[in-house]
Amino acid sequence: MQKPFPIPVKPAVEAPSEEDLATSACASGEPYALMVLGDSMLPEFEEGEIIVVEPEGVARDGSFVIAYLEHVEQEDERHVFRQLAKHAEGWMLKPLNPLYPNIPIDGLEGVVKGVVIMKKKPGRRRAMKTYA
Repeated sequence: MQKPFPIPVKPAVEAPSEEDLATSACASGEPYALMVLGDSMLPEFEEGEIIVVEPEGVARDGSFVIAYLEHVEQEDERHVFRQLAKHAEGWMLKPLNPLYPNIPIDGLEGVVKGVVIMKKKPGRRRAMKTYA
């Protein structure tokens, strides 16, 4: 009979804050995955699909992006998933579903937090699409 292997346990000096945990979860340039919620990006992106986001990806006209909006009343809607569109007055975040409004933005810096590089349906190995 083998003796159990001792696992050393050290007490934490200081509990990390929620902000520390959030920022340490991924490196700034490391791709991450999100699940599509809602219907604002139908028909291309269905609710429940998984998108892979490249935080340091190059955002171009037509790119699908994750954007951060500072002046939004509801905390849970500050990050949005939209298509980036260039127009005469500048840039806007465009939903694919016409039931949702376009969101004009002043510029890309500080707003665009990542570019979608891939989507996949959960549970289906071959149901994948990449974006350049």
